Amino acid sequence: MTWYVYIVRCADGSFYTGITNDIARRVRAHNRGRGAAYTRGRRPVKLVYREKKRSKGAALSREFAVKRLTRAQKGKLISSRK
Repeated sequence: MTWYVYIVRCADGSFYTGITNDIARRVRAHNRGRGAAYTRGRRPVKLVYREKKRSKGAALSREFAVKRLTRAQKGKLISSRK
């Protein structure tokens, strides 16, 4: 099964990083207020970055690394994939 690390930009300009095996479903959940508690009050969200991983473990490791990045570093990461 393919897993993804993703970043969404919230309505307030902040970023949220997560993992999923179905990006479209997960973004819909965030926008319906059924995603993470962090995004519930910051809707709508927009997918700005995704990275494919071969396993859930690999996705979790990468998510941890991305969450440790500064906002500027996340911005560069997002820009590098466009």
